[in-house]
Amino acid sequence: MTHELPKTSEPATRAFLLAGYTRLEDFTGVSAEELLALHGVGPKAVRLLREALAERGMSLAGE
Repeated sequence: MTHELPKTSEPATRAFLLAGYTRLEDFTGVSAEELLALHGVGPKAVRLLREALAERGMSLAGE
């Protein structure tokens, strides 16, 4: 499956893909708390995602 997600752990990447997140833009409508509730997603994956979003002038919902 093709995606443009930042490099995170395999469990986190798998969790994002299974939840339907395949592009950075997909994360702008979701909060960190919602992401952390996904099995396989931890604080490091959320931090890496925040950094990737910030590089493109985007952020997670509510931030």
